[in-house]
Amino acid sequence: MSLKHAILILLESEPGSGYDLFKRFKEGLGYFWNAKHQQVYQELKKLSEAGWLAFEAHEQSTRPDKKIYHLTANGYAELLRWLSEPVQPNTINDALLVKLFAGAHTSADNLRNEMQRHVAVHRKTLDSLLAIERDYHALPAEQRHALRMPYLTLRRGILGEQSWLQWAAEVEHALHNEQPAASEGATG
Repeated sequence: MSLKHAILILLESEPGSGYDLFKRFKEGLGYFWNAKHQQVYQELKKLSEAGWLAFEAHEQSTRPDKKIYHLTANGYAELLRWLSEPVQPNTINDALLVKLFAGAHTSADNLRNEMQRHVAVHRKTLDSLLAIERDYHALPAEQRHALRMPYLTLRRGILGEQSWLQWAAEVEHALHNEQPAASEGATG
């Protein structure tokens, strides 16, 4: 998936400014697709130039005009085209896993500290996802039904975070039971 398709998906449901999109991105797709503020604005410009988006300028008294973007017919056609194509399985580039893989070359304390930092982030993410799930379950049945596909992505996120934390507990257990080597911390 590319950022352009994520933006098309967000604009398909509701027009918005670059700031609105970035905010929606962080609240929804941001749990499984990262984009920086500047990237969103750059992509909006490209999508507009490609004819997939149009915008209306809204005058603001103390700031530059605000552009409210919406999908064009060509943008919607591109979204449908992309949705009909298979996507590649996700690949993982995880620096933490590389660090653990090379763990024999550093101290168990260093690895424990690194794991604790990551565990805190994953716990916070899981708490956020569980709060969203509670809000979803509090909705009337008709609204839940309308949001069932986004809910399935939420469930994937919850299960992924729970699985990650379970794995982290295994790592913590292994690091806790590790005997310090006589040459730990030595180079060479």
